[in-house]
Amino acid sequence: MLIKRLKRGDTLIVTELSRLSRTLLDIMSILNICMEKEITIYSTKDGYAFDNNINSKVLAFAFGLVAEIEHNLISLRTKEALALKKAEGKRIGRPVGSRVKLQKLVDDKKRVLSLIKQGASIAHICREYQVSRGVFYLFRNQYAV
Repeated sequence: MLIKRLKRGDTLIVTELSRLSRTLLDIMSILNICMEKEITIYSTKDGYAFDNNINSKVLAFAFGLVAEIEHNLISLRTKEALALKKAEGKRIGRPVGSRVKLQKLVDDKKRVLSLIKQGASIAHICREYQVSRGVFYLFRNQYAV
């Protein structure tokens, strides 16, 4: 974790305090650790430097609270929009049966099975075919012996 690597007198530059965490409690916890270590946090968007003084603490609390409220409102609007689409009968997410990534492995099935038998790592196969482990496991469960 970055915070553990910072030392007294360092400066942590962030675009805004909300980038430290999504919750006010976490932001304040990170700021507290930084203040105890005498690390200054500089927010480029707001143009503020947060160090170990009362003004910084008050501003940090205010910015953190605004960030959490904003995140909660975005989440609420997204959930409402998805619920509305569902209520209208529209399908949410990837179409049923859509296996675009899995198809990469299926198209080269002989080679993938050969790699598995040769003991190639899952990470290697996933990197080579640019698929996730989940997609690899789907393939393996369906085709590998």
